[in-house]
Amino acid sequence: MKRRLLAAIFLLGSLVAAPGADTTSDFKLKPFGRGSWQEVLRAHAGRPTLVHFWGATCGPCKVELPLLGKFMKEHAGIEVVTISADLVPDLPGATRAMLEKAGLRPAENWIFSDGFVERLRFEIDPTWQGDIPRTLLIERDGTITTIEGSAEIPVLEQWSTRQRAAPK
Repeated sequence: MKRRLLAAIFLLGSLVAAPGADTTSDFKLKPFGRGSWQEVLRAHAGRPTLVHFWGATCGPCKVELPLLGKFMKEHAGIEVVTISADLVPDLPGATRAMLEKAGLRPAENWIFSDGFVERLRFEIDPTWQGDIPRTLLIERDGTITTIEGSAEIPVLEQWSTRQRAAPK
């Protein structure tokens, strides 16, 4: 009886772990550590980029993510970067699941990976105290506009329109 129970548990476990069973298993998050902010800026230089800082434990972020997913889908000319800046450690699974559900898997997705989060925030903006959500709108010329709190989609739409109209 015990053997059958163990065999059933083993079989069930192998089915759950079968390839394709977890759509987020191959969804990688880039580790955001020292120097990552400069890497993001270099990688997106000269292109309009929306950078969104959020967290899996942030209520307003949970509401905003699907709206950003829709925005990204409708504005192909805008590059989207998400950075999970949650202070709760070991949340990559929840982070991937939330991004997937919001339609943000195609975005460039990062997760804070340095325990010294104050240093990471300081590299991004020395005045940032860690409040999320936080969105940075980076124009082609490198000008950054910061939106503290939830970003309103009409504001993002206006910014996107200005980016399309700006000379390349």
